[in-house]
Amino acid sequence: MTEQPDGTDPTGQAPRDRLTRWRLILGGEEADGLTGPGGEAVALGEADGRRDDALSALYDGERKAGLGGSSPRVARWLGDIRTYFPSSVVQVMQGDAMERLGLRQMLLEPEMMRAVQPDVGLVSTLIGLGRVIPEHSRETARAVVRQVTDELEERLRQRTVQAVTGALDRSARTRRPRMRDVDWRRTVAANLKHYLPEHRTVVPERLVGYARRSTQVEREIILCIDQSGSMAESIVYSSVFGAVLASIRSVSTRLVVFDTEVVDLSDEIDDPVDVLFGVQLGGGTDINRALAYCQGRITQPDDTVLVLISDLYEGGIAEEMISRASAVVGSGATMIALLALSDSGQPSFDADHAAALAEIGVPSFACTPDLFPDLMAAAIEKRDIGEWAAANDVVTTHETTRPT
Repeated sequence: MTEQPDGTDPTGQAPRDRLTRWRLILGGEEADGLTGPGGEAVALGEADGRRDDALSALYDGERKAGLGGSSPRVARWLGDIRTYFPSSVVQVMQGDAMERLGLRQMLLEPEMMRAVQPDVGLVSTLIGLGRVIPEHSRETARAVVRQVTDELEERLRQRTVQAVTGALDRSARTRRPRMRDVDWRRTVAANLKHYLPEHRTVVPERLVGYARRSTQVEREIILCIDQSGSMAESIVYSSVFGAVLASIRSVSTRLVVFDTEVVDLSDEIDDPVDVLFGVQLGGGTDINRALAYCQGRITQPDDTVLVLISDLYEGGIAEEMISRASAVVGSGATMIALLALSDSGQPSFDADHAAALAEIGVPSFACTPDLFPDLMAAAIEKRDIGEWAAANDVVTTHETTRPT
């Protein structure tokens, strides 16, 4: 159980003794072997009793169906765990409840969804349910998804915009700037060896500054996202980053999702919720077909970054997929394969395909959302992505990792 720094539990109760803590952990069955000083059973206070009931409904094998199929009862249970457990524990219990209590099906009811503490895992579940959510529950589901995407966007927007616009600024530097575009601090630093002591001044041999800003698009970014079920969390983050990138005037952002078909969701990119309810998790995978579509949308190869977000389990013709990726790189575009864009652990992916892509200049690795803005900055500046990954302790070796 998680206690506050002052020793109280999350509801503000006094610190519980060691026997009570073990009683909550072991569940109070005869096999737990716990007794008080006089041999009596360990008694629980009111708050701990409710906490024990919530744990029993979820984890006691004999009570596996203790919540039954009643949405109101499950809603009360969700309210209880939010009251008696800290947020981090609530998210773990919600995840366990998906399977143990049939919560996945119960989430189809609006009153249930209103009781759930929204997180990325829940959004992944909702977009997985997708089109089977009843019409009367759809608006509630959208509200839950919007709460999570709004929170993610608030967390990620500033860093992403700063990283991308900073990279564009650095890429636009020139040594022949107009006077109004001179970066005087960098110009002085670059010419310190030409300092004239008798005049107490620097005579610059070269100017450092920026090319005149234009309103035209400076980079094209394509996010090409695999819709297979294992990529659900990556799709959530991709939709948020897509919306943020689309808000940057000098960047043109396209968002494409695929299974065996390819769907261009660029028209919905401003709203992550519309994007997420436009995907269909599951089905087959044809990466080659998706790359062919994206390749046909590249108009300025030297200024294009194509990010393939996929576990690389190709259902189409693998040789054609590699050949297609090689053609994209050969055109001058920058291509990166993200095996996952999520906070989760090591993803499952096709190591042979990852290695083949790496050989043709397409680095393949998993990336956390917090690192993604810096990755985009490195790609925009055409830095070596392998060196960037190494500097950020991102593993790019491709040992075979198959699902168990």
